[in-house]
Amino acid sequence: MSDGSALPGPVIGLRREREVLTVALETNRHVVLEGPPGTGKSTLLRAVAGETGHDVVFVEGNAELTPARLVGSYDPAAVMTEGYVAGSFVDGPLLTAMRGSGLLYLEELNRIPEETLNVLITVLTEGEIAVPRLGVVRATAGFRLIAAMNPFDAVGTARVGQAIADRMCRVVLGYQDEAGEREIVAAVTGGRPRRVELAVALVRATREHRDLRTGSSVRGAIDLVLLLDGLLRLRGVARLEDPGAREAARDALHAALSGRVRVTEGVERTAESVLDELLDRVWPVDAEPPSEEPGPRGEVPLPAGDGPGKGEGLPPEAAGPETGEARRDRAGRRGPRQTARRELQLRHPSFDEVSPEVGELDEEAFAALMGADPDAAAALLADLALATDRELRSAARRLAARVFVQVGRVGAARSRGTRRLAPARGGDGDLDVERTLDRWDGRWPPAPEDLVARRWTGSRRAVCLVVDRSGSMGGLGVAIAAVAAAGVVLAAGERLQTSVLAFADRVEVLQQQGRHRAPEDLVLALVGLRGHGRTDVAAALRAAAGQLRAAAHADERVVVLLSDCLSTAGDPAAQALAGIDRLDVLCPLPGAAEGSEALAASRALAGRGGGTLAAVRSLTDLGPALTRLLG
Repeated sequence: MSDGSALPGPVIGLRREREVLTVALETNRHVVLEGPPGTGKSTLLRAVAGETGHDVVFVEGNAELTPARLVGSYDPAAVMTEGYVAGSFVDGPLLTAMRGSGLLYLEELNRIPEETLNVLITVLTEGEIAVPRLGVVRATAGFRLIAAMNPFDAVGTARVGQAIADRMCRVVLGYQDEAGEREIVAAVTGGRPRRVELAVALVRATREHRDLRTGSSVRGAIDLVLLLDGLLRLRGVARLEDPGAREAARDALHAALSGRVRVTEGVERTAESVLDELLDRVWPVDAEPPSEEPGPRGEVPLPAGDGPGKGEGLPPEAAGPETGEARRDRAGRRGPRQTARRELQLRHPSFDEVSPEVGELDEEAFAALMGADPDAAAALLADLALATDRELRSAARRLAARVFVQVGRVGAARSRGTRRLAPARGGDGDLDVERTLDRWDGRWPPAPEDLVARRWTGSRRAVCLVVDRSGSMGGLGVAIAAVAAAGVVLAAGERLQTSVLAFADRVEVLQQQGRHRAPEDLVLALVGLRGHGRTDVAAALRAAAGQLRAAAHADERVVVLLSDCLSTAGDPAAQALAGIDRLDVLCPLPGAAEGSEALAASRALAGRGGGTLAAVRSLTDLGPALTRLLG
């Protein structure tokens, strides 16, 4: 998606960024423009390119951009008639820009596969590329590479390697100031000043709200003005002062922004509820309706309840009269907060030492507890990360991201050597009698998929960690899951591709196969999970097999299942092993009542999957188990 698709041609604001980009191009530098969506990266490039007389070749960066699509390829029909001659070669966007003194603009740089980016290394350094059968193509003097990326989007992205980053200058773009955003929205929409001001105030507030991980770009304000204008016309409402205008604003707000903002993991609110809160602050229900008539000096008055600072995003306790609805919401948040503290006190004897006051987390006290009783400390921290006390929850999540990743490093062993003996289903190799007997149902002759052999396998493996988040998930179970996920991600490298799923009756992809996600972000996602729902192990295994199929070059596809394997929904788990070379089970915390049943189910499923079972009763069990499975 082009960053400039909804923005006007002229660049508004961004004076310093424009100067830096202009000079970089004049001095033959390649540049990456980094910033969130809607900050004008494409608009800035078009403007500078127009001023300097450069043509721009645009390329949409995604996982489907192969080296051949970027560089170009031979036309098969032409090759059949003329052979591998220069005339049979069809230039891709890279060669088009190199031959034509143009700018190659790569959007979404961090979504492009690494093998495709590696094609650019010689181009960036030497200004040339060697194309098989075609020869060396040298760039003309005006060629530059300009890339753009959104550093805040973790879905479907990968880390840009140092080899590429070291060859490019970096220009960071932020959002324009409030006046600049109003000018952009007014230029695109032609909306009335008060409606533009209202839309920009709401959009900027989303970027500062503590329950939102990601706010909206200026495109949200553009859509909000256009939708509000259209709804007011459709409903016969002439002005914002008229009855029904606020309801139209609320409907337009939900449609324009609810899909653009992202609620912070672990916060049990919908995007719509946060937007309603922001609308109450900017346009309180019991305030005088905002007037669209200009004041004595031409200014447009704000709603009566609008407080200072809205241009930079409303602070959590915005100035202005508090509505009855807002007071009830605030009181409702205070009540559960005290109840949650009492529940945590009953559940964790050390709670008062770690959190002596509302909103406080004593990291020294937690460190002491971690040294004395790691399991108790981990269970407490996992529960604090879901506390209704917002300040405490936020502090606990930050601490969990550090602590659980550090503990997870125990399991981050790398593979040694190039090949190793490993169990595999299908009977090809030396028969592993013990594992075969675990799988065999007694019928003779045994089916080929029931035979488990030990054979030499390559070290390139794809591993999918599948975490049970059903009703039994909580406390120490969440902590073990977070540490396991961190350990799997930290172990990833050239020889080990990883993905992470969480499941109950439905499956959620926390990290896609072949995509990088910071272990801290993955831990935050896991500690935000609440145990609920039934357990459909079969659906989780099928989803894991789908992830593993994406690892095209893996010699072995392994699932590590962190579950008690007691299915309460869906098909029998043993029927969902297709596409999985080995299934290892980490059975967490089998209790006294159901431990034997969970262990029996886990052992049977691991046997059917040609893998092993490890009972994980504490964090100390997890490290060795991960090291053995991932090493």
